[in-house]
Amino acid sequence: MGLKHGKYVYVDRLDGTYVKVRVLNIRFHKKSEEKIDVTNPTRYIVTGTVTTKPPRKAVVISIEALPEEVRNLVRTVSPTPR
Repeated sequence: MGLKHGKYVYVDRLDGTYVKVRVLNIRFHKKSEEKIDVTNPTRYIVTGTVTTKPPRKAVVISIEALPEEVRNLVRTVSPTPR
């Protein structure tokens, strides 16, 4: 699972699991001068990947930092059975 240069973040669901989310038109590792609206729910794509241990260099954000519509999607993602 690649991180693709800051395009993906892992969201801490506060239950010990993390969900991988693609963020459109935002690079979290790059410093930008322009103001970006991170409250826009159309910028987030929930990939459905659930893990208990995110990659070492991944950007991890709290579920409270997301818009309400995206929070509901992240909460509904269930881990795939193995």
